[in-house]
Amino acid sequence: MSSGSGVQYYHHGRFRVAGGILPNAITAYRTYGDPANPCIVFPTCYGGRLDNVGLLGQDYMIGPDKALDPTKYYIVTFALFSNGESSSPSNTPPPYNGPYFPAVSYEDNIRAQYAVLTKELNVKKVYCVIGFSMGGQQAYYWPVVYPDFVEKFIPICGSARTSMHNKCFLEGPKAALVNSKDFENGFYTKEPQFGLRAFGRAYSAWAYGQTWFREHGYLLGGQNSSLEDFLRTGWEGGFLGTWDANDLVTLLHTWYHGDVTLVGKSTFSAAHDEDGFASTLGSIKAKGLIMPCKTDLYFPPEDSEFEVSLMKNNAKLVIINSVWGHMAGGGANADDDAFLKSEITKFLEGA
Repeated sequence: MSSGSGVQYYHHGRFRVAGGILPNAITAYRTYGDPANPCIVFPTCYGGRLDNVGLLGQDYMIGPDKALDPTKYYIVTFALFSNGESSSPSNTPPPYNGPYFPAVSYEDNIRAQYAVLTKELNVKKVYCVIGFSMGGQQAYYWPVVYPDFVEKFIPICGSARTSMHNKCFLEGPKAALVNSKDFENGFYTKEPQFGLRAFGRAYSAWAYGQTWFREHGYLLGGQNSSLEDFLRTGWEGGFLGTWDANDLVTLLHTWYHGDVTLVGKSTFSAAHDEDGFASTLGSIKAKGLIMPCKTDLYFPPEDSEFEVSLMKNNAKLVIINSVWGHMAGGGANADDDAFLKSEITKFLEGA
């Protein structure tokens, strides 16, 4: 694990979000490296935590021998609202606790992160925003919300908007959780294990490409395993005891409504604005390195190709040729990590 500052907490006070008001919003963050170096922002994904507990942490990409070198850059990692570290249904006191927690947008998260950077860390400009999955979607949002504050951005297995295909997938694990017999409409008094286990199983299949299953079978920890072990250990176990059910639902809502054309609007929109989407991406000033995975079922490369075509030569498309599907961008294996490091290093150093 790369050493860092440890998790810190910024108190915003009263903070408006898409679904209402948080009386004392909190953003969790960590820093790595010398503040005098160029700043890189690296926000969490769905299932990601700064304390590296549960499904995925942030340290997998940070280190002198990794894609983000803290001896060269000042790296700031941010926890999304509703991840259990920043303000979330599980840690917010009444009357905004649990199912009463307001809906939060990506733009809300970006505004909160900007406040930490400028008010607490005295960052004048961000050299690059990089993220995986939901972190990749935030990377797209940054140069739209703050066009003159960001020089470069790298979405890895992410998108500028959540596609209809992606939304259809999200409805599955959400339904498995909220309709479980122990979710209690969000008013559960103990961990809703039936719901969390069902959620994990419904979520699992899309994490890897079909080819991964054919080539790797059920390999966990280097030992042959059954499909049942894969589901129970890797996916039920990834959520049980570490993730609150209301947090998962609220965070999923942020993902579901991701769309850069919504920046500056007061409400979520149910429909894609194709003209607005093209003009929004075309107006991005920052240089982009767009890195989808060939076998990603969440964010397929075809979506990235279309997005890059709208960015007027400001973005470069590099497809991760991997059987690991979505998880190719999440530190799942050494080969993909090495490829990411190579391409990211070249991009950051100006090649």
